Amino acid sequence: MSKNNNFDIQSAFCVLCGRTDDCPEKYGEKRTYVEYNLTVHYYCLLMSSGIWQRGEEGEGVDGFLITDIRKEVNRAAKLKCNICKKKGASIGCVAPKCKRSYHFPCGVQKECIFQFMEDFRSYCWEHKPVQKFPDKESRGTSQCTICLDLVEQLPIYTVLKSPCCKNAWFHRECLQYQALSAGIFFFRCTVCNNKDKFQKEMLRMGIHIPEKDASWELEENAYQELLQCYQHCDIKRCLCKKGRDYNEPDSKWEIKRCQCCGSRGTHLACSSMKSWEQNWECMECRSIFAKSGNYSKQKKRSLATSEKTDGTTCWLEEPSPKCPRQSRESQRNFLLQSPKIMFQNNLSPCSHLELPASNRVTMSLSPLMSNGNWSLRKKHLRKQRREVSNILKELKLQVNTKTTRLNINAENIWNSALKGFRQRNFSATNTIEIKFTNCKNRSKADTSPASKHCFFQLLMLHLQNSSLFEGSSAKNLSLDFQAVKENLYFEAGKMIAVSLVHGGPSPGFFSKTLFNCLVYGPENVKPALEDVADVDVAQTIKMIKYADSLSSLQSTIHECYEFLAAAGCLRPITALCDKNMLVNDILIHHVIKRITSPLESFRQGLKTLGVLEKMQMHPDAFSSILCHKPERLSAETICDLFAIHSSSDVNKVEGADFWMSYLQDVESAF
Repeated sequence: MSKNNNFDIQSAFCVLCGRTDDCPEKYGEKRTYVEYNLTVHYYCLLMSSGIWQRGEEGEGVDGFLITDIRKEVNRAAKLKCNICKKKGASIGCVAPKCKRSYHFPCGVQKECIFQFMEDFRSYCWEHKPVQKFPDKESRGTSQCTICLDLVEQLPIYTVLKSPCCKNAWFHRECLQYQALSAGIFFFRCTVCNNKDKFQKEMLRMGIHIPEKDASWELEENAYQELLQCYQHCDIKRCLCKKGRDYNEPDSKWEIKRCQCCGSRGTHLACSSMKSWEQNWECMECRSIFAKSGNYSKQKKRSLATSEKTDGTTCWLEEPSPKCPRQSRESQRNFLLQSPKIMFQNNLSPCSHLELPASNRVTMSLSPLMSNGNWSLRKKHLRKQRREVSNILKELKLQVNTKTTRLNINAENIWNSALKGFRQRNFSATNTIEIKFTNCKNRSKADTSPASKHCFFQLLMLHLQNSSLFEGSSAKNLSLDFQAVKENLYFEAGKMIAVSLVHGGPSPGFFSKTLFNCLVYGPENVKPALEDVADVDVAQTIKMIKYADSLSSLQSTIHECYEFLAAAGCLRPITALCDKNMLVNDILIHHVIKRITSPLESFRQGLKTLGVLEKMQMHPDAFSSILCHKPERLSAETICDLFAIHSSSDVNKVEGADFWMSYLQDVESAF
């Protein structure tokens, strides 16, 4: 039967509930059939107690015959709704001896349960099924894993608990929207991906799961872009005169896509590739490989030249990864023989070492650093800090001469800073003036670098010791629900970004795991046991990690059952080696998944003034200031900063020795 789309659906009322509401999520699709003078909500029809689908699927309204619908309307006209007291109550509670009748919208408002399965039963507010919770189970708040807002862990109508994950809670409304979108084939637990057990419980608790494909599968041409090949040159200096999108097969202007992701490309000539057969990886994929250890990290070189056969010079964003290699031992021996060669050639420890073509190798300093060459490590950090200093100077060009004054109480640095950063006229691109309101000798606004540096230094110290971070020296983000609610993680990231660009100190307390999550994304990071700040959780992980037999491992898991269930890390243990995967699951949950919301807010804050983008482009440089405390100024540092020049009649060696001795005396005096 066809329905007239030109009919004014908004003004027509449902023959069963008498309402004109058109809300498919709550009452089902509102269908109007002009030839029968009939308008009905789909859910009102499904849940009516005195009607069955006696026709074929194409007959009437999805199998409900028009004559049967008329009879049901007449039957309901004699029944009064126990909620709104009006006639037309077509739905009755199926509980024995319960005589309550009501309209479908009234039942929804009164928190009745409608089961969209089998006999389409309905339960009134007094006899409705409820979820059972153990008496010992703690009550509190957690995140709804669909909308990520907080949800109270209470057995109430608006909140539902996953039957397959102990610590997974949802808003009923969120679940219903997801079910309508995903359909019966894709609706499942968002935490553990369980389908059968999850759907059975949700149907019992009144979630309607339509028998249809997912909405994203039904969208016309939804995946059309997947049929298109990426054709664009992403190299920083593209050499093609016809543009980045020009592609000429079987020539040097043919576009080669990244062999890993396929979403970045380069002309063969722009990356000095002689053949299409050569492999090429984009910078994003290369950074992931570097993290996973598939091949040595390579620092991005913005200017690298390669002579072509036609005599032209190519400006590259990335060096080709195809270089001959030596063994780690031969690399190590070479570096031990010539420890200064890296710095004489102005190369970072993660970049290529340029040697004659016959003897070119790709080397990394990381094995050498880890073996205790502290002096070389310090020189490397100084070089990286000089590099990041230049990057921050570029970012500071965004700061204009317009000033924003912050009134700061040094004894309450956090609240006064938060108030200043949230004031209406604050802009990260304005020049910041600091006025300390509780300090007599600093009562006037002071634009000097010293005053501003003092403010940011106090702010970074407060952040390091705040509840937003956890850990001893190298810190990760903690999970503070109140801070999430007040958006404090975003503000913290913003303050750090502003401090870096406006000449303040760097935090210096980020753990490697936190830094890598920010730069490479949390999905590409493997946390370690040292990242767990909670003593009890760390002890539990150690008990599992160091279990020496299958029986002791199973015994430990039994003792930690509640903790593992809450973390969603329960898995069948059939061999002792299974403990490694279990430990990894616990670490990922506790260090990364648990703080997904704070991490994303923190990342958004760090995007202020383009700081996060620069961190992702220059991870080695920014790691030196975010993960390491500033080193104490020493005589050796001063010597590295300056080069000694002397007149021809002065003994250079004696002059250098004199100044070195003088600097060492000054250093020892402090």
